[in-house]
Amino acid sequence: MRGTVIIFAKAPRAGAVKTRLAKGVGVGRATALFRVMAERTIAEARNGGWRTMIAIDPDHAATGGSFYEAGVERIPQGHGDLGKRMDRAIKRAPAGPVIVIGADAPGFRAQHLRAAFDRLRSADAVIGPADDGGYWLIGFARRRPMRCYFGVVRWSTTHALQDTLAGLPETYRIALLEELHDVDDARDLLHFGLRSTAR
Repeated sequence: MRGTVIIFAKAPRAGAVKTRLAKGVGVGRATALFRVMAERTIAEARNGGWRTMIAIDPDHAATGGSFYEAGVERIPQGHGDLGKRMDRAIKRAPAGPVIVIGADAPGFRAQHLRAAFDRLRSADAVIGPADDGGYWLIGFARRRPMRCYFGVVRWSTTHALQDTLAGLPETYRIALLEELHDVDDARDLLHFGLRSTAR
């Protein structure tokens, strides 16, 4: 099944990425870790027959910057909360199934995208839950028109997944992928055996 994968990422600029992580490990290390995670996510996402796009923040980074892989289409995230920005990116994607992923789940692999697209053959939506109450992937088959993909969601809280599910149509068939761990603060690094002290 061909489709579109949209990676949500920020330009890896010191002080602008992983601010909660930076409080525990320092701005420089937090920026370097984010860049590594984002580059690995992009490399994995390109390992398939789908179209890959990067929705980037800030918007002007969509047309410039030497970071991340060359040749990957970039689009600006635009204004608004995460839901509004994802909704806008999904509607901008070509017809067919579309999957949105973050750039901070080190356990993510291309096989997860294959599994997600496979689930969308019969489901209307697919979600990859994170262990903090959020999610690292969400996708839609888009066989049925939908005005807004995200309603009232308490982003960056333990309620994000629950709120997102509550906002989807009751008739939607929803499939879940395996739970992954994402990196938000210094404590999360311990999950991957990395030091969490600043240098």
